Amino acid sequence: MNSLKIFVIQPVSIAGRLIVSSITDGIKQNFNNAQITIFDELFDGSIRPFLEQKYDVITGYDFSPLKIKIDNKLSAKCICYFSDNIESKTSGPEWEKYFKYLYDNDVYTFFWDREMIKEYHFKNLYYLPHFVNFDVYKDLKTNPEFDVMFAGRLDTDLRLRFFEGLSKRLPDLRFAWYAIERHYKDALERTLDREFIKTAYQGFIDNEPQMAKAINNAKILFNINAQGISSLNYRTIQTVACKRLMISDKRGELSLFEGNMPYYNDIDDLVKKIRFYIDNNQEYNKVTEACWKIGYANYNSGENVKFMFDKVLTADAQSCT
Repeated sequence: MNSLKIFVIQPVSIAGRLIVSSITDGIKQNFNNAQITIFDELFDGSIRPFLEQKYDVITGYDFSPLKIKIDNKLSAKCICYFSDNIESKTSGPEWEKYFKYLYDNDVYTFFWDREMIKEYHFKNLYYLPHFVNFDVYKDLKTNPEFDVMFAGRLDTDLRLRFFEGLSKRLPDLRFAWYAIERHYKDALERTLDREFIKTAYQGFIDNEPQMAKAINNAKILFNINAQGISSLNYRTIQTVACKRLMISDKRGELSLFEGNMPYYNDIDDLVKKIRFYIDNNQEYNKVTEACWKIGYANYNSGENVKFMFDKVLTADAQSCT
């Protein structure tokens, strides 16, 4: 197992880049002597030089690895981790072209949403919530500069007004917002409070260590999940690992945290809960500690990547008997 040759595809998608980083870390944690080759779709240009060797496994985010496998006629087994709706351009602009290959015997699909996975019947299909490297995402023991953080798009008026509304109802708190620059510029054009958006915006992060520092620099994060039906997004697990408090919108998979993670029903409820946890350190610590223990036991990169590769390697072993 340790001599595996693994081809990792780092996608253009920002969320995908972070997720693939955790997958890569998990590979390193499980296979000390594996030969890992990383192709970065954003920076590496031509893929041709990367195809001079033969790989055992190709893996990555959404349709990225499958597209490369099919287009280049690679014999490697393919692991796709989906954190977007499969039948949507969010998982790849050419998803309709490659969708049928998810039924192939040598393609393994891992899907993050417990409810939506029921729609599919691929041969090698597995439910797998988000996971992170708990050696990267951890409590850095620093004093947060910000009270409330949001990371993601404010690309709809509903999201933008929600964020603006929080600041107006919590005027004494410090807010941080992270997003790519074009989403920042778009929000500036649409906002009713330019000064707040300009002050809150802290830039763009596309790597795990810097995101861990940003999360540590805020006391509370809140989610507005955009994909899936029941799932919790990647930011949830990142936050839990850093022992910071996530207040999520109401999702079915809050059950993963056994009732410990707070959620909100509307903006009034979120304001109330932010204020409560800002003012009650004992309750804050109780929740973050409980969520961290569950996250560490269940949603760490080492164990979850082992689960992924066990499916592939078990199939290999069975084919040889």
